[in-house]
Amino acid sequence: MRDFHQPTRSAARGTNGMVATSQPSSTLAGIEMLKAGGNAIDAAIAAVAVQCVTEPGSTGIGGDCFCLYKPANGPLVALNGSGRAPGAASAEWYADQGITKLETTSPHAVSIPGAVDAWAALLRDHGTKSLDECLQAAIGYAENGFAVHDRASLDWQLAADKLSIDPAAKAIMLRGGAPKEGTVYKQPELAATLKKIAKGGRDAFYTGEVAEDLVNHLRSKGGLHTLDDFANSTPEYVTPIVTDYKGYQVYECPPNGVGIIALLMLNMWEGYDQPDDPLSITRLHRMAEVGELGIRDRNAFVADPNMADVPQDLLLSKGYADRLRGMVDDKRAMTNLPPPGLDKNGDTVYLCVVDKDGNACSFINSTFHSFGSGIVGPKSGVVLQNRGWGFTLEVGHPNAIQGGKRPAHTIIPGMLMKDGEAVMPFGVMGGNYQPVGHTWLLSNMIDYGMDAQAAVALPRVMSYGGKMELETTIGPAMASELRAMGHDCEYLVRPHGGGQAIWIDRKEGVLTGGSETRKDGLALGY
Repeated sequence: MRDFHQPTRSAARGTNGMVATSQPSSTLAGIEMLKAGGNAIDAAIAAVAVQCVTEPGSTGIGGDCFCLYKPANGPLVALNGSGRAPGAASAEWYADQGITKLETTSPHAVSIPGAVDAWAALLRDHGTKSLDECLQAAIGYAENGFAVHDRASLDWQLAADKLSIDPAAKAIMLRGGAPKEGTVYKQPELAATLKKIAKGGRDAFYTGEVAEDLVNHLRSKGGLHTLDDFANSTPEYVTPIVTDYKGYQVYECPPNGVGIIALLMLNMWEGYDQPDDPLSITRLHRMAEVGELGIRDRNAFVADPNMADVPQDLLLSKGYADRLRGMVDDKRAMTNLPPPGLDKNGDTVYLCVVDKDGNACSFINSTFHSFGSGIVGPKSGVVLQNRGWGFTLEVGHPNAIQGGKRPAHTIIPGMLMKDGEAVMPFGVMGGNYQPVGHTWLLSNMIDYGMDAQAAVALPRVMSYGGKMELETTIGPAMASELRAMGHDCEYLVRPHGGGQAIWIDRKEGVLTGGSETRKDGLALGY
């Protein structure tokens, strides 16, 4: 099996349209949709539906999504497709039950999946094709089987123990064990569910047989979910948030997602003079420190703004970012973080599409941890997310679990714009790494002039919980220097996340795409 840390591949180029995803089957489905006359939204839904079949460790229809969509002629649109806690949930209820933490494989970590609802809304409001048309490629792969790619196989094998906990998950996702690369895997239960959704729309998922299967299975494990929780699910159009980075405008979805932390980090990062070497010790050290401060504030403040007070003005303030940057010593790592305010890794798929008319879609879909909760509907074949694990059980915390509330969410699509036009839809997967990845990717391109592929492929580091996590492309000599600065360094088994980006050169009429070399996919234009 290849080393997924190694960056290889040149950028993709095209003039009529481009799709960048972490699965070849998904990229192909998106391109085929564009060539069939679909727009960027149609292609994004077709592509992500395929990934829900062929990359099940990272995403599924039992997960959530967020979308930023910039029509060629129209304002930027942001959709929050994240699900809510069951209506009966509360921090007080868990305290009364003696539950002090949410386990990742517990039914209590399962929030109501929001993805299918969001797909239907996007197609209704901004697409040109039906949900039926957009699901056909995914149905084919689920019913007829697909060739398992290398990184997908690795993720499957690493999750085999987790998938063995729930008998339904074991029966459906481990037929004959975790599949090896180059083998064919079928998901007939999921194929049948996708057919129901294709015919009946979002109601076929949130009401009727599929919802009954999921609710009954969750309740058999002690979950609080009800059929009403599923039936009442709905996505929400939200107002994008923005910061300026060196003449470009960087847009993110607002909380409950952590895009606001990516903007906070970019505001911190903008104040640095960049070293000549993009992999200098100084730059790696700064990235680690800025990331620690950003994640500190994420843990303190990010929550559902409909049900908690989130200090967005503070977190987007350039002055606040300046003060945080002043806490960073270029010579030494912080050993104790200051308190937040004035003074966890996941699995996700991100994809982006630009169509022939210049419509740009930045789209992210996730079940959070690898194979989500590891709980699978025994009849529907739906792998359920564990986004509820993002809540805290601390009574009074802004992100405390509460019925109908959305948890703090790691998944964040990004859109780079200038003069009111989309310049680049982009995103970086990887749980806690995502705001760090957004900062790293944009700096690679804007500060160092890298193309999308080179910027995506550059080695990555992240400091989290006092550990500086290094990809294997960061050599032992560099690790020694970082340790001498006070960093507690460790090498990763799996690399940091994954990313996609499509740069739009309007003057030349060329699209340049980059796709994650740490995963299986590719960017493809035509």
